Amino acid sequence: MTKTVQLVCILFLVTLSPSCAEKSASNDKDKTQINIPLQKLDTLKFTSGIRAIFQDSKSNYWLGSHAEGVALFDGETFTYFSMMQGLPSDQIRSIQEDAQGNIWLGTADGVSKYDGLNFTNYPTETGFPEPVAKASSTNLWFNAGNLPGVNWWDGKLLNYVPFPKPISDDFENSYAVTSISKDHKGQVWLGTYAGLFVFDGQTIQPVEKIKKALQAEDYIHIRSVFADSKGRIWVGNNGIGVLLIDGNEVFNFSDKNGLIHPESSRRGSPSPAGTLEHVFAIAEDANGTIWFGDRDTGAWSYDGKIVKHHTLDAALESPMVWSIYKYQNNKLLIGMNAGGVYQYNGSTFDKRF
Repeated sequence: MTKTVQLVCILFLVTLSPSCAEKSASNDKDKTQINIPLQKLDTLKFTSGIRAIFQDSKSNYWLGSHAEGVALFDGETFTYFSMMQGLPSDQIRSIQEDAQGNIWLGTADGVSKYDGLNFTNYPTETGFPEPVAKASSTNLWFNAGNLPGVNWWDGKLLNYVPFPKPISDDFENSYAVTSISKDHKGQVWLGTYAGLFVFDGQTIQPVEKIKKALQAEDYIHIRSVFADSKGRIWVGNNGIGVLLIDGNEVFNFSDKNGLIHPESSRRGSPSPAGTLEHVFAIAEDANGTIWFGDRDTGAWSYDGKIVKHHTLDAALESPMVWSIYKYQNNKLLIGMNAGGVYQYNGSTFDKRF
């Protein structure tokens, strides 16, 4: 079942009309009408952190916040959308675009499609008929809230696929999806709090070999996963840094480079400067350099030889990086916990939004 929210801008007021897209017109009695001003500003107002960044085919920027909805920047003004305008949640975890130019928002409570006029909301529901074997990496993939599985869009329905039970359960965490990355082989890598999964084109299976990189006291708490141009799989954890799958070789990248403190709790405790232990974002730039965003120590890069720490803005109250995005001109945009977005220009960082 879908829930459609009609967004019509008249004299800066928005009329919201929730309805079920699969219902007939005779169900108009289910509609409600609320007049909410559509806010437009010339500055980015978010302060809760930029969890998702996306540039669409029209060169507009979409900025998804941790707790304040999403902003659309058209080059001149920011237009803000939140639950007041019909979104199912104000926490935006992913942003994508389909072949028709629709913008898809993965939220903490379902998926929302924006066609330029309307929001259509798709809650995560179980029991849809399409098996994962009919999916491909070309489909849109989304988190499924707190459920232990993943959503994929087949063009008509949002299909929920539960994960197979891993060989060993981690009772400290859940198998809710925290990050999704597609590789050049057509596989979809799914990071969850308690483990890593992969869709190989036919089935979804747990990636048990990631545990080769763990010490006895370690446990997996994945916050980011990224498949790079060389086929390597980078897995960012909250506590034990970056794990790397490079063919048959699996190891702790942070440990190998001396970026975990000797007295680290290897859990969620705060970490000092000079460490890479809580990695919430991973991306690759046009030169093949891998970038990491750490909760406690900010931005890092790895060019294949040297791991380097970067200071984006010394005046920031929090160095936490929520998101890293390579946009159409191959430059990086870095979304901060404080709500700002910085652009990397090859050697320096400028505040972009």
